[in-house]
Amino acid sequence: QLQLVESGGGLVQPGGSLRLSCAASGFTLSYYNIGWFRQAPGKEREGVSCISTYGGTITYADSVKGRFTISRDNAKSTVYLQMNSLKPEDTGIYYCAAKKQIMGERPSLQVFTYDYWGQGTQVTVSS
Repeated sequence: QLQLVESGGGLVQPGGSLRLSCAASGFTLSYYNIGWFRQAPGKEREGVSCISTYGGTITYADSVKGRFTISRDNAKSTVYLQMNSLKPEDTGIYYCAAKKQIMGERPSLQVFTYDYWGQGTQVTVSS
């Protein structure tokens, strides 16, 4: 059974850092594009970053460029999101999602393009 499990969230002060992990099981991670998304209270889920099967294509939302870094280790079946210089507006539940890559398609920041989702991990940025 395909499963994604996020971890690494928590409470951090503004300017701090967190590293999120997305552990995959039940499928071969290297066949899938992966996206990180977040949802703040009362807001729609939005794309944060995404990465292609072997990391050749990476995209960031404008709001996190220069602060967040996505990476993956297919041998460990894990995708990471390093978040630096965190701001209060980064607060939310962070989800990872997977989409099997077909015909070399690029990863997307659009929620509807992903088939499998994790349960999410809470990130709170507050002093």
